[in-house]
Amino acid sequence: MKPVPKSLLEFIDQHDCFYILGHREPDGDCIGSQLALASALQKEGKRVHVLSSGPFNRIEILPFESRFKSEVPAERDFERTAALVLDCSSMSRIGSIAERMPDIPAAFIDHHATSTGAGPYDWLDESAFAVSAMILLLFEAMGHSPSKEEAELLFFGLSTDTGFFRHLDERGSETLRIAARLVDAGVSPKRIFMAINGGRTLASRRMLGDLLLRIQPYYEGRLLVSWVTIDDQQKYGMSSRDSDLLYQLMMGIVDCEVCFVVKQETDDMCTVGLRSRDSINVAKIAERFGGGGHRLAAGLSMNGKVDGVVHTLVEAFSSVFNNEENGK
Repeated sequence: MKPVPKSLLEFIDQHDCFYILGHREPDGDCIGSQLALASALQKEGKRVHVLSSGPFNRIEILPFESRFKSEVPAERDFERTAALVLDCSSMSRIGSIAERMPDIPAAFIDHHATSTGAGPYDWLDESAFAVSAMILLLFEAMGHSPSKEEAELLFFGLSTDTGFFRHLDERGSETLRIAARLVDAGVSPKRIFMAINGGRTLASRRMLGDLLLRIQPYYEGRLLVSWVTIDDQQKYGMSSRDSDLLYQLMMGIVDCEVCFVVKQETDDMCTVGLRSRDSINVAKIAERFGGGGHRLAAGLSMNGKVDGVVHTLVEAFSSVFNNEENGK
């Protein structure tokens, strides 16, 4: 992982108040990083506003929703106020809050690939497995020892983005050392695992069964696709959506190299999650439709209904499977 830029440390030192933002449709890495960093900055005597456009659809992050503001509070002195944007590298991914943000300097902390250059205060590190890991390094560079609660928030985020460490490869040793330092600060991995994976309803497992039954293979089974309808969500409840386990089960099927799940969010809009085993860069596919993410995990939104979105994305993968060089 890259070291914390000196310019970012100076940026934090030069400002008294921060708006701490993350991407829309937040996940555990995003909200864990935001809340932990906010806590640390408050202990440094800074004022903070933790903002999110939401929605908080994932069952494991629902308990944190009340700690976020959806409106942008006014500040007394914007000359000493700045924004810290976590887990994305563009204001375009912030959601509706971005339209109401004051004109203040911003620093981005992100581990996703980006097609734009870094700003003078940004810390962009594609080699990091999670922004939560980067925030611990930032704490250490600031001379801040994480409290037990801050460590739990960072471990929660780190576990979310690494699939509780199952996504780590031979480059993962530093991430595991970071996890160990968080455990030394008082984190119980067992408790965090249950916070992420426990509390599921019987309805969620029945819905999962339906989604597994409707999986469709393409390109000789190298691509697998499933989908969630509005009827599914009305029948089983929004909290029954358990995408991470569905992706895990789909990626465990023989010959599967990549999968995606389409969710009909409204009558005319879908969201899509894409996952890759290794060689196919799903972030490139997502970027073609205005989305983004990691090489092995990405997402996007697309207008339309499930059938049309599935057709469009299956066609988009034709060049990937017909050209071995694409996506590497």
